[in-house]
Amino acid sequence: MARIMVIEDEDNIALALDFLLTRDGHDHARLASGGGAIEALREMRPDLVLLDVMLPEVSGYQIVQEMRADPDLSGVRVVMMTARGSALERRKGLALGADGFIAKPFELAELRAEMARVLDARSC
Repeated sequence: MARIMVIEDEDNIALALDFLLTRDGHDHARLASGGGAIEALREMRPDLVLLDVMLPEVSGYQIVQEMRADPDLSGVRVVMMTARGSALERRKGLALGADGFIAKPFELAELRAEMARVLDARSC
């Protein structure tokens, strides 16, 4: 199973993710804002980050950009989540280095499939 960091400020979404990740046997933690995310990621060394775009303090875009510039975090897989699932948002996230993108609200099966795809790509 994977080590996953959830960076999501909306409690209802974080609770749904906690339920899914616990049920699937993943080791996971949550941050509710973008502040301190890079330090927390360095400490946890997750396999995957489920990263909200719109966060208090530091945006998901800025976090993924900092991760890709950091040699210790550049290989960590990132799936960005946004309520504004426009093509522009998706292109921006992928251009900054995200490995996947999912629009909220999402079906749990859809998220599970995207997580599996991104984690499988890691081993290629």
